[in-house]
Amino acid sequence: MMVRSVLGLAVLAVCSGAVAPAVAQTLKPEEARKFVAGKLFAFTCFEGTRGAGRIQHDGSVAGSIQFQGSGPVRHVSLPANTLQVRGEYVCAQVKGMPFEPCFNLEKTDNRSFRGSVSGFGFAYCEFTRRNVNTVIAGASETAAPRRRAARREASAVVRTSAETASRDSND
Repeated sequence: MMVRSVLGLAVLAVCSGAVAPAVAQTLKPEEARKFVAGKLFAFTCFEGTRGAGRIQHDGSVAGSIQFQGSGPVRHVSLPANTLQVRGEYVCAQVKGMPFEPCFNLEKTDNRSFRGSVSGFGFAYCEFTRRNVNTVIAGASETAAPRRRAARREASAVVRTSAETASRDSND
């Protein structure tokens, strides 16, 4: 389950499948940071997991995830420095995981990218930026309020996506 959380959310800043669109552009770590950090992305993964979340500039991640497209929506928050640059890769350092997954990222258009676990091109997620403009400002701002706001935003995106999928399947 933790691997899917990392794949789903940590991969926000991250992940390239075996078949990528011809317009795909490989993102280097600094390009990925600029494209992803601080923005809300909804995602769907190869095995049905979906969700939404935000990666902050400090490498922390917060959002919501629904494993395999059914069941409860879970809120996930990973601390600062969870995502780190290792050479040409963005990698996730998660306590309790027996390995440190690194990710391949390919920008597919101005709002989307595909991410995969390095060496496992079949394990990918598609990410699309959402236009949720929540501004949390103030001199006493901490990471905790940003993560709570990201979880609220992500839950709303997951619920909206689930409602849309349900409506589409009933049509």
